[in-house]
Amino acid sequence: MSQPLPANRVGKTNLHVPVMGLGTAHIAGYFGSEKMSEAQAVEIVHLALEHGMNFLDTAPLYQTEKYLGKALEGIPRESYIIETKVGRILQPDGSFSYSYKRDEILKSLEISLNTLKIDYVDTLLIHDPDAHYQIALNEAYPTLAELRSQGVVKAIGAGMNQWEMLADFARDADPDCFLLAGRYTLLEQTSLAALNTFAEKKVSIFAGGVYNTGILATGAKKDAKYQYAPAPPAIIEKVSRIQAVCDRYDVPLNAAAVQFVRAHPAVASIVLGADSPAQILENRNTLDVVIPAAFWSDLQAEGLIEPGAPIPQAAS
Repeated sequence: MSQPLPANRVGKTNLHVPVMGLGTAHIAGYFGSEKMSEAQAVEIVHLALEHGMNFLDTAPLYQTEKYLGKALEGIPRESYIIETKVGRILQPDGSFSYSYKRDEILKSLEISLNTLKIDYVDTLLIHDPDAHYQIALNEAYPTLAELRSQGVVKAIGAGMNQWEMLADFARDADPDCFLLAGRYTLLEQTSLAALNTFAEKKVSIFAGGVYNTGILATGAKKDAKYQYAPAPPAIIEKVSRIQAVCDRYDVPLNAAAVQFVRAHPAVASIVLGADSPAQILENRNTLDVVIPAAFWSDLQAEGLIEPGAPIPQAAS
């Protein structure tokens, strides 16, 4: 194992997560990447652990729990943190169903534990209840809260690609954490006010999609992806402007993207996927890049980040 990464407390719990974790959906090709062999998946998980990224995010929908179950065999349970989800289940024909009822949630968790070959998960999230808020709030959430009170899980919340419903959960329930994908990034900070509220309420954010599905890692090249599709001209133009500031200060775009998101006090961990061992190292290295204060000042002056968005405590 390499040197541990700095860790942050999750909400008001006693659980702490490293500032960078591993999103495992890519391992099974869920987001359009090439599906890996078991050996390749195990290598990526082991490399993430070696570099301190021992917070591992998965879900039944991603079909990656089986890879984690294999990769984590023989590794002390206390040395890693597992997050999985309930509510979205992949069907044999490739479709998926939504299931937020108590019995189905308990069954889903039991299957996940068996597949992962562990006795407990650290974090359990309601997965994408976009069109199912009432049952998620009134049946799924109380089930998770009961599991938390029993010590079966340590932290609970929801995982979504939107912030508006997460704000509803924070208002109507008592979550510890949220996984928010793609809505607070160097490219867009539509969720800034919500994140400020989460920080006040001590609800931790696990930030996914910080590259907006590619363009903040690859730059504004012709075939750049944004939200799983070709980037539209307005996005290409804005990323080009951000890239110009990066070039001015010799700052890698991916490092700026990671360090910007990490600066918000609500963000406990950045959850990044990886298609290869090389990407594990690239992601990990973004934390060590020294970015001058003037870089962030220029982004602010050019209107490329929202006024009031926290910026990193940068080197002078």
